[in-house]
Amino acid sequence: MRRSRPPIPVRDAGSAASTRSAGYAGSRRRSRQDALTQPTARCSRSSVTTWCASTTSWFAGNAAAASRSRPTRTWRFSSAGPETGAPGNRRTIRARRLLRDYNRDVSAHDLSCACLALLIALALPAAGSAQTPEADLAFHHQATRALAHGDAEAAEDLAGTRESSDPAAAALRARRLIETGRYEEAEALLDPVARAAPGTVAGLEFGRLLATVGRVDEAARFLEAVIVAGQSTPDPLLQYYGGLASQAAGGFRRANMFFRGASRSLPEDPAVHTAWGDLFLEKYNYADAQRSYQDALALDGEWSPALVGLAQVLANAGVPIPAGGPGAEPLTARGAAERALAIDPTNARAHLLIAELELADQNRDAARESIDAVLDHNPNHLEARALVAAIAWLEDRRDDFENEVAGILAINPVYADAYRIAGYHVARAYRFPEAVTLVRRALELNPDHIRAHADLGMHLLRTGDEPGARAALERSFEADPYDVVTFNLLEMLDQLDEFETFEEGDLIVRLHPEEAPAIRDYVIDVAQEALDTLSALYNMTPETPVLIEIFPRHDDFAVRTLGLPGMVGALGACFGRVVTMVSPRASPSGSFHWLSTLWHEMAHVVTLQMSNQRLTRSLSEGISSFEEKRRHPAWERDQLFEFLTAINAGNLRSIAELDSEFTQGGLGLAYFHASLVVQHIVETYGDDTLQTLIRAYGDGLDTEGGLERIGLTFDSLQAGFDADIEERYGELRRALEGAPAFPPGEGEDRLELLHGLAEEHPGSFQAQMALGVAARAAGLPDEARAAFERAVELFPITVGLESPRGQLALIAEEEGDTEQAMHELELLLEHDESSPETARMLAALAEGAEDDRRLRIAYERLIEIDPFDPIPHQTLGRMAKEDGRTEVALRELRIALALGPVDRVATHTDYAETLIAVGDLDAAKRQAMLALEIAPTYERAQDALLRVIEASP
Repeated sequence: MRRSRPPIPVRDAGSAASTRSAGYAGSRRRSRQDALTQPTARCSRSSVTTWCASTTSWFAGNAAAASRSRPTRTWRFSSAGPETGAPGNRRTIRARRLLRDYNRDVSAHDLSCACLALLIALALPAAGSAQTPEADLAFHHQATRALAHGDAEAAEDLAGTRESSDPAAAALRARRLIETGRYEEAEALLDPVARAAPGTVAGLEFGRLLATVGRVDEAARFLEAVIVAGQSTPDPLLQYYGGLASQAAGGFRRANMFFRGASRSLPEDPAVHTAWGDLFLEKYNYADAQRSYQDALALDGEWSPALVGLAQVLANAGVPIPAGGPGAEPLTARGAAERALAIDPTNARAHLLIAELELADQNRDAARESIDAVLDHNPNHLEARALVAAIAWLEDRRDDFENEVAGILAINPVYADAYRIAGYHVARAYRFPEAVTLVRRALELNPDHIRAHADLGMHLLRTGDEPGARAALERSFEADPYDVVTFNLLEMLDQLDEFETFEEGDLIVRLHPEEAPAIRDYVIDVAQEALDTLSALYNMTPETPVLIEIFPRHDDFAVRTLGLPGMVGALGACFGRVVTMVSPRASPSGSFHWLSTLWHEMAHVVTLQMSNQRLTRSLSEGISSFEEKRRHPAWERDQLFEFLTAINAGNLRSIAELDSEFTQGGLGLAYFHASLVVQHIVETYGDDTLQTLIRAYGDGLDTEGGLERIGLTFDSLQAGFDADIEERYGELRRALEGAPAFPPGEGEDRLELLHGLAEEHPGSFQAQMALGVAARAAGLPDEARAAFERAVELFPITVGLESPRGQLALIAEEEGDTEQAMHELELLLEHDESSPETARMLAALAEGAEDDRRLRIAYERLIEIDPFDPIPHQTLGRMAKEDGRTEVALRELRIALALGPVDRVATHTDYAETLIAVGDLDAAKRQAMLALEIAPTYERAQDALLRVIEASP
């Protein structure tokens, strides 16, 4: 089904609209409005009276201490107007107007607002006894600045300038207590003040404190009071507090409206911009979040909360912000967090973000240091303690996990995030079934936890339970239609409903109907071959069936994998029993070899299951990349040049640091480096040793323990690897050393200088290549050929037509030496997995030379890169028919017909002749008739039809 969602509120209102649709999938058909802004419940007069009485009792009668500290006021409320002495402020007037007409059919929410507005108005001090709005605003600016700059002493001094009963001063004092985990002291301080003035900042802090310790119903009353206060006044400070309260209560749209209004009135307040950014960050709107944080930092570059928010955007979006000046490094997530800590060393969000980054790099000890920095300041910090529990689970310390969770629940009995956060980090470690278990425990504790339902849906998708995932996501969406990830995942599931599903062998394959005819057979054949081959090689039987989903758009694949568009450069993902991929159509032709990608992901299926989902990323990716090369040498990732250049520059990370290369370095180099480590283990110690290492992870050991099991250490493995690499690639590495400085410009003078450099540096690959390119551009093919041949001798493993071999092939073609050109191209394809230009050039030359062997090589490679071109399928089908390879012929001709061949008549006839050969006369007759419908006089089709008739009984 298709579902509709409210458009996502954004920062800017005005011109066309004040909202926009989610970036991934656009608007939905039926609008599901936020329950907070579009209530449907109705109530009667008696229920209103009862509600007002109970609420009044809760705020006033149950707050004995507060009642004793305030003068008794006996005001009578009536529609005629306020009694003498009653505060005739706008809040009272608004409440009276709302309640005056309560006999009309109104919503429960409107009546709640009316009653709360009245109560707030009555709870405020009499005119002249409160601080002026200007004084409160000045206090707010000073307080938020002191907190943002980590200046606790200034905050304490500021709070001391007002009476203890002052809401702003009480909130500031309580904030400091809350930040150090002294929740009971903060409650004792806030309780009387917040009950006396529930719609103030004291009510806001008290509501958030009550939510922190799990008293959710009480918290909701205070938060709603602050929200109504913000709705009842043009005061931008109260609107700001209303936005914070709305966000805490889960009212995203209302919070956005508050923050927009506050930012217009207080455009130079970094606290407002930062809070608005936090709201967008919560809903994955990274663009507007970044803009808000940058607005705050433009006003105050030392505003640590904005720096932390920006760091979180960078950690999730993954794109560093360009440097601000010449020579400056781009701002990264870690860099922004560290800048925040330099300003405020106690900033818990910054410490915990760094802990998250360390956990992503498998650096648990470093993560613990950041978590401990939070707990040293606040031993009751719930999120920090949840991360402690998560690490305990990751390390299989179940008793420690349960004890830590018990301690958390002693503070907040309904803190379901204790389990949900653990589930999140367990999922990041690819242990998805365990993540499902943990999030289900979160929902047992709090069945209404919206984010837990969303997380459960994501984790179930990764285990292949798409019906269960949909149910969890639908429940989350009903409660929070503004969560972009949930919306995107449901849209993606709707699209998957339109895919074609094929169940064969150990596989369930889901393909887009426009692509299925071209790639179905290849996907099933290669995936099953990979599963059979690798299962036997690794001596294990994986749990099946394996679900494979291939998406024609990259954003669809990214959403299926992470919930958000993006994942630039990623081509496939494996979750153990689920494989997701982009199809060749999703990327420009030649950008990747889709069949080697499928083989890579199927290798993950085997090794992840074999290790109980516990392999490190570097070993997991290294094995899969190595298995690509073991399947076919041309499938090896082309990163040798970059790898040896990194060695020469001293920039290659050690094996012990290899996991961090996947998050902090270049991904292509990380994959290649890891594959060489695996190759070294297999060729030096054998496949059995690699299997023992994989199973060690499944037994709960870390990398150090796994290496110990196979008799190695990081140091011994590194020493052996370095010696192996130098022996294997030493000459190639030296050919890349010390590249000379090449002269600028063009013309004969430069060519002469390049001649001199090439003679002076005969072992320099770059010098020979530079000379070859310049000589060819100058129309000197003999000199160019000599330079390129020398370059090939120095470094034979390069790819693409711009490589030395590619240039030699082009020169040979230009000179009419077809045989030499084909020779160079064939050698080039031995190590070039994804160059369609190279394959097409070889195909054209081979067809002209009637060289079927090379034509077959070229077209088979083209199909591995771009399976949607009908010509290779048609040609390979004809060749297979002539060679008697009927199974291949039937597959290729069937695909060619589905794609629309150039010569449909000949293809139908080839298909008919192949079907005759396998005895399928009825199908052969249909194909011959289809050919004759197009060309009634086509002799081969007539002959095929006659053969069918003669062979029929």
